[in-house]
Amino acid sequence: MIIDIHGHYTTAPPQLREWRNKMIADFKPGVPFKDTFTISDDEIVETITKGQLKLQQDRGTDVALFSPTAGGMAHHYGDAAMSLHWTRTVNDLVKRVCDLFPDSFIPVCQIPQSPGISLENCIEELDRCVNEMGFVGLNVNPDPSDGYWTDPPMHDKHWYPLYERMAELEVPAMIHSSMSCNPNFHGTGAHYINGDTSFFMQMIQGDLFKDFPTIKFVIPHGGGAVPFHWGRYRGIIQDMGKPTLEEHLMDNIFFDTCVYHQRGIDLMADVLPADNILFASEMIGAVRGIDVRTDRYYDDTKPYVDNAPGLSDEDKAKIFEGNARRVYPRLKNYLK
Repeated sequence: MIIDIHGHYTTAPPQLREWRNKMIADFKPGVPFKDTFTISDDEIVETITKGQLKLQQDRGTDVALFSPTAGGMAHHYGDAAMSLHWTRTVNDLVKRVCDLFPDSFIPVCQIPQSPGISLENCIEELDRCVNEMGFVGLNVNPDPSDGYWTDPPMHDKHWYPLYERMAELEVPAMIHSSMSCNPNFHGTGAHYINGDTSFFMQMIQGDLFKDFPTIKFVIPHGGGAVPFHWGRYRGIIQDMGKPTLEEHLMDNIFFDTCVYHQRGIDLMADVLPADNILFASEMIGAVRGIDVRTDRYYDDTKPYVDNAPGLSDEDKAKIFEGNARRVYPRLKNYLK
């Protein structure tokens, strides 16, 4: 089985964006946004069958973990109440997609983060998604200010209410930045990669997994700069007098395959243990074109894994399926 652990509803009908834009434009503190968002099942089916599902079938993926568009989380807009309203709306929409296509998509949620607001504010929605609607994981924005990094680093106790519930529910989190409102940082080309890399360094600096030994995180986009600079991080943690990266982090941190070129996957396979790599594509996402060197879409990532010389058949089985089942234990509710 081929499990893609990184999918977003990037092809949602345009009225979702129109509704969201009006929510943002009409925002007034303490005044609820009352416009109703409406979309039919037929409209959802059309976007999925012509988009993500078609590409999954063409590329040989059996099932994808599916979440709201990461760039659309945009937690810096409005206040905590607005973030909750938006989050519930898109989580419900993802659930509808997964109910309409139960053999192809499994739901992952976003949470209603807001800059400077306690993560306690996110627990009720996470509980609703996991306990009532069967979501198997969540996306966490390491920078709810979306480009200005005003909240504490993710090893800080500011984040502990979320981690406590993650441990109780046995759901992993994908570390996923959202849009960048800082013009110095391009959203997908810089801000996403900054978030991936910064989270890994924050985990080196802290001792989070002493307090939460069972929680798990997936760093997307191949881990940002991490695999390429593996020696740097090995040296930093050694100079800090801490255990090795493998002892300190690798039971709890995993990396996906959204790097979009063969040599990137070859490097990951050479540097990272196969037990810590999960197959993913983030298709119809940040990079949508065809690579003129291969005549394949950049985000057609399965051939990169298939062709990686450092991976055995056993390694590939872990990357395509086994590791996902281990990191996302609630997949057992969906997969035989």
